[in-house]
Amino acid sequence: MANLSSPNRMLAFLFLTLVQIQSKVFCYQYKVGDLDAWGTPTSSNPQLYKKWSTHQNLTIGDSLLFLYPPSQDSVIQVTEESFVKCNIKDPILYMNNGNSLFNITSKGQFYFTSGVAGHCQKNQKLHIAVGEGIISENVDSADAAPASAPSYPTVFGNIPVAASTSTPATSTSSQLTSTFQVLIIGFLISAFFSSLCEY
Repeated sequence: MANLSSPNRMLAFLFLTLVQIQSKVFCYQYKVGDLDAWGTPTSSNPQLYKKWSTHQNLTIGDSLLFLYPPSQDSVIQVTEESFVKCNIKDPILYMNNGNSLFNITSKGQFYFTSGVAGHCQKNQKLHIAVGEGIISENVDSADAAPASAPSYPTVFGNIPVAASTSTPATSTSSQLTSTFQVLIIGFLISAFFSSLCEY
């Protein structure tokens, strides 16, 4: 075991431990609809939220941010049956502050719609699936896109996605994390050896 009696060595060891812990915990906040705020979809993009949800890889710890004018709209979490029937009575959760944040704390299917009468019927509703092996039943195969596709293709145009043979969609994120870890570890090792040379 390494001798951690030196303050520099102890500090380097603690920093390295912190980096290792933090590299495994990534939580993201997703703005529902990306560049579009939470509202009734336009006639040119009626399936906005259905398409948006298919492009997200949500995990436990992530958050959904719903932005809307509080005097004009709200967000409610509902059951699957209420989602399908656009029943806005007796919601599971009601949010109406215009800056509503929903924290994902478990795997499963989550259903949201506007709390304003008539908005759900105009497709202002969102279904998300969280967890491995959970597939959204409400997504048409024609609307589905590759898991690595951008969630805003209509704003910036289509972005070409390289075909992968057996590489999972999260490999880019893993590669960036690994690269970051290697850089930090390299920096710490060089700082450690430079401090040894001072003695």
